Amino acid sequence: MRGTSAALQPPADAVKPVRHPDAPAPGELLGAHYGECFGCGGEQPHGLHLEARAGDGVSITAEFTVQAAHQGAPGLAHGGVLATALDETLGSLNWLLRTIAVTGRLETDFVRPVPVGTVLHLEAEVTAVAGRKIYSSATGRIGGPEGPLAVRADALFIEVKVDHFIDNGRPEEIRAAMNDPDQVRRARAFEVNP
Repeated sequence: MRGTSAALQPPADAVKPVRHPDAPAPGELLGAHYGECFGCGGEQPHGLHLEARAGDGVSITAEFTVQAAHQGAPGLAHGGVLATALDETLGSLNWLLRTIAVTGRLETDFVRPVPVGTVLHLEAEVTAVAGRKIYSSATGRIGGPEGPLAVRADALFIEVKVDHFIDNGRPEEIRAAMNDPDQVRRARAFEVNP
């Protein structure tokens, strides 16, 4: 961790994360967990359309291209969009643990501006697990995976049951997801909420 708040420091009894045996193989494209997800869903016209791939251990890589719809200042990505890209990437890590989890805390550092048209190269890893708490970190670089650092984040995810989504989501979307005839798509809709 990089001098983050105490809430993002794993406790002394935290353990090293273990990749679930049924997790996607290294290099495998994770795909969208839900078509309407702003971060990874293909059905969002102005979404990030972020594409993540499983890495080694409990890590992933991801990319997204900053579009004109993502700008804040003229020609530059909005900071909230960059934070969303980090959150989506960090949330995707939970697929490697096969754990349903939600963002509890996200601390983001904006290191340099990210111009519209830039492909942001993201890397994330789970650093520790303590009970229901999952600690992770991510970086975003421009110009390639080894390019200049643009953004970074540390996060705490909290494991939840699927009831979290059913009890709190808008009923129309919950019903539609629950009634999807594609069993895999139905299950994945509730896998992660970055």
